[in-house]
Amino acid sequence: MSRKSPVAGRRSRFPSGLALLLLVFAASLPAAARSWRIANFSSQVLVDEDSSAVITERITLAFVGHWNGIYRDIPVDYPGPGGTNYKLLLKITRVTDGAGRPLEYESRVEDGYRKLKIYVPGADDTTRIVEITYAVPNALRHFPDHDEFYWNVTGNDWPVPIDHASAFVAFPGQAAGGLRAQAFTGAYGDTSHEATATVNGANVDFETTNPLPMRGGLTIDVYIPPGILQAPGILTRIGWFLAGNSIVLLPLGALAVMFPLWWYKGRDPDPGISVAPMYEPPANMTPAEVGTLVDDSVDPRDITSTLVDLAVRGYVRIEEIKDESMLSLFHSKDYVFYLLKPTTQWQELAPHERVILENVFGGGQSTTLSSLRNKFYTAIPILKHDILNALKRKGMYRTDPDAAQKYRLGGIALIVVLFLVLHWMGLMSVFNSGPTGFVAVAAAGLVVYLFGRKMTCKTFYGVRTFTAVRGFQEFMQRVDADRLKRMPPDTFEKYLPFAMALGVEQQWAHAFEGILKEPPNWYKSSDGVLFSPRMFTSNLTGMTSQAQSAFVSAPRASSSGSGFSGGGGFSGGGFSGGGFGGGGGGAF
Repeated sequence: MSRKSPVAGRRSRFPSGLALLLLVFAASLPAAARSWRIANFSSQVLVDEDSSAVITERITLAFVGHWNGIYRDIPVDYPGPGGTNYKLLLKITRVTDGAGRPLEYESRVEDGYRKLKIYVPGADDTTRIVEITYAVPNALRHFPDHDEFYWNVTGNDWPVPIDHASAFVAFPGQAAGGLRAQAFTGAYGDTSHEATATVNGANVDFETTNPLPMRGGLTIDVYIPPGILQAPGILTRIGWFLAGNSIVLLPLGALAVMFPLWWYKGRDPDPGISVAPMYEPPANMTPAEVGTLVDDSVDPRDITSTLVDLAVRGYVRIEEIKDESMLSLFHSKDYVFYLLKPTTQWQELAPHERVILENVFGGGQSTTLSSLRNKFYTAIPILKHDILNALKRKGMYRTDPDAAQKYRLGGIALIVVLFLVLHWMGLMSVFNSGPTGFVAVAAAGLVVYLFGRKMTCKTFYGVRTFTAVRGFQEFMQRVDADRLKRMPPDTFEKYLPFAMALGVEQQWAHAFEGILKEPPNWYKSSDGVLFSPRMFTSNLTGMTSQAQSAFVSAPRASSSGSGFSGGGGFSGGGFSGGGFGGGGGGAF
C-alpha cells in the first residue's frame, strides 16, 4: 500500500483550515455591526389631587442588527430623613409597543431597583417603540411651604446616547398660575440647563435642546404652591415608612417568635404562696443547688460556696498564709486546703461535692489555692452537669436550663431565617435603612435576650422551693439580733455557705456582729487579730474571690433635599439625576 508524502498531507489540510478561519471571521461581522440607541425618550405624567402620579414612558429605539429586547431599571430605594430609607411604591400597569399591543416582560425588585426585561419582537435593523406605564402614589414631596415634583425622567444609566428627550406633566386645574419649573441635563450631578421648561396653566412641558450623551439624562423639577395637592395622612405616611423600612418590624417578629416560646415552654406556674421569711433553707438542698435554682445558672460562687460548706461539715480545713514570693504583686495571701476525711467517708456527699474534692486535692491530703490555677477549669463542665442533674432529679424543672438553651437558639434561628427570607424577597434590609435598621436589629436582640433568659420553666414543686429559697434569703438579709440569740450557736457558719451562694454573706455577717466571739475551727487566719464576723466574712470573701478566679482560669491555647429654596423662592438648585425616578437600562 502506497503512503502519501508529508507535503501532500499538508496541502490536503490547508483548504479546510482556511475555510474554518473565514467562517469564524464571517460570523464575527454581524456581531461587530450590532448597535442600538434611543432616538427619542418622552414621558407623560398625570398628577392627581391626592399627590399620586401615573407615568407613561414612550421610548423610541433604533436597532442595528439582531436584538431581542431591552432592560429598563428604575430606582425604588432612596435616602430618607434621619438615615432612613424611602421606597418609591412603583407599580407597573402595562407594557406595550407603539401600537398599544402588549409586550411580554419580566419584572422584579433587586438591589433597590424595579428591573424590567422587555421582549421586543422583530427588533432587527429597525426602529421600535416601547411604552411603559406605571403608577407611583408617593412620587411627590411635601414641604411646609410648598410641594414638589422632582423627577429624573430618563435616568442617567443608559449606556447609549439619547437623541431627544421630553416630558409633559399635567397637574389639577387649580394649580394654574402657581407653578414654577426648571430642568437639568447631563451626567449625574451636572447642573446644565440644555432643556426648556414651559409652564402652560396647570401643565408643564420640558424638552432637551441638545442630544444627551451616554450616561446623560433629563431631570425635571416643578414647584407647586401649598394647598393644591392633598398631603398624605399620618396612617399613609406610616405605611410608606414601613414599606421602605420594614426592618423596623423585626422586633415585632422577634416578639411573635419568642413570646409563644416563653408562654408555652418558659412560663413558671403560680406557686400559690407569696415570699415570706423562712428560717432555714429547703430540706435536702445544697448551697450550690440553692444558688443555681435562684438564677437558673451555675455560677463560680455556687462552686466556692460548696467548698466552704464542705469545710463547715468537717471535710476540709482552710488555712490562710502570706505569699512572700516575688511573683505575687497583687495578692499578698494564698490559701492551703487540708482534706480531713478520706474517700471512704464520702458516701453521703452529692456528686458535685465529690467532684470538687477530687479536683481540689487530686489524690493528696493538702493543696494550695494558687496551684489550682489553670487546672481546676476542666472540672467546671462536670460540676455544672451534676448540679443541674441533681435539680432535675429532684423535680425542680419542667424546662431545665439545657432545654431552655435549645429553645432559645431555636427561636433565634427562626428569627434569622425569617429575616433572611424577607431580605431575599426584597421586603426587608438592614442596610437600606441605615441607623434605623441597626436600631431595629438591636431591639430585636433585646427582645430575644429578655425572653431567652426567662425560658427555663420550673415545676409547681420547683416554684414552691424557689419561693422558700427567696424567703430564706430575705430572712438572712433582715434577721434581727434578738432572734439570732435564740438560735443554735452554729447558725452563723451553718448557713454561711447558703448566704454566699445567694450573695447576702455581708448582711448575714453584720447581723452576728457582737454576738459571736469565737472563730470557726475550720478556718485559720494569718492576721492574728480578734475575731469579728464581719472581718471573718470579709477574709472569706477574699478567699472565694481568688478561688473563683483560679477555678475558671484556663491556659491559653493548648430622601434628598428640595431643588427649591425654603419659602418657595426659585433658587436654581438641583442637578441632573436628582429627585425620584431615573435609572437606565440596556438591550439584549
